[in-house]
Amino acid sequence: MADPYGPSEVSKEEIDLKLKAFDDVPLFMKSLPEDESENATIAALQDLLYEGTPDEIAANFKDQGNDYFKGKRYREASGFYTQGIDVKPTDTKLLTALLCNRAACNLELQNYGSVLRDCSTVLKQDDKVSKAYYRSAQALLSLDRVEEALDCCDRCLAFDPDNQGINTVRERAVKRKESREKQERERQERLRKEREEKLAMQAAFRERNLIDIPKPDGSSNPYQPRFDFEDPSHKILVLPVFFLYPQHAISDVIQEFYEDTTFEAHLEQMFPPKGAAPPWDSRGEYVFKNLVVYAMTHRKRLFKVGKKMTLQDVFTVAKGKEGQPRDGLEVKDGCITFVVIPKGDEEKKWVEEFKKSRDE
Repeated sequence: MADPYGPSEVSKEEIDLKLKAFDDVPLFMKSLPEDESENATIAALQDLLYEGTPDEIAANFKDQGNDYFKGKRYREASGFYTQGIDVKPTDTKLLTALLCNRAACNLELQNYGSVLRDCSTVLKQDDKVSKAYYRSAQALLSLDRVEEALDCCDRCLAFDPDNQGINTVRERAVKRKESREKQERERQERLRKEREEKLAMQAAFRERNLIDIPKPDGSSNPYQPRFDFEDPSHKILVLPVFFLYPQHAISDVIQEFYEDTTFEAHLEQMFPPKGAAPPWDSRGEYVFKNLVVYAMTHRKRLFKVGKKMTLQDVFTVAKGKEGQPRDGLEVKDGCITFVVIPKGDEEKKWVEEFKKSRDE
């Protein structure tokens, strides 16, 4: 039996029905009806908003906008300020406040163009409104228009030197400007060094009879020629070198071949006499003492490279003869290529094929 003294039990359907009835009460409406004129209460409330002089109506919209702004509902606040502006108040201070407040909303909404337009309207009427300069400077700084932001601050400080907000924005703008100038100086210095490095590398190539063959679509090689960092004279070249093994159609790359290093130093380490053969060398032919190295010049000259030769020695041998067109080793996409092959039949076969293809 139900308790006669407590609240009577109500079904869920009855609760939903009672809550739905609130939708017709303006205070609790979730959205306005399509035809607002059909609801007398809403029409009356809206009429109240527009009762009074333009200044009174605008002031009312301003107060409502302020309430929404305090609640961080910037879009709704902006809407109320706009309605206040639209009634065209005659009080210039009130209009200025509405425009500056709407600019504050748009700052929060990151609508920086709207901020600048409203502040410009204010300053055309009165060029001594600190808030308009403050909002403008904030928007300009957000747009990274640092020089304009500084100009804005300086114009304001000319008549309002103790304005803390403006001074704070100006400090930020000065730091941003200094940071940008520092970055630009660093960029220019980096470009200068790159130009100098490029010119020095071009001179080093000419001195060594190296012929640069860059890729038409840009380099894909992560390793590029450079000067030895530890060489105080900044003259020793370090180059990437390819060792091609033609009978296996495979290669190795020596990322940093110092030009004063011998071929022996690399080959003996890569193919030691008693070391395990590479997985692709099933016959065990690639052993240091059993290998020969060949270099090919730009004009298709072929010559054997002694294992005790350095790259510098090879550069000298590759130089073209006096009175003949320029010749030397090619640096393709930053790398020099040499053929490494076992002595004997494989060597003879490859040399014959090279000469045949060269003479065709």
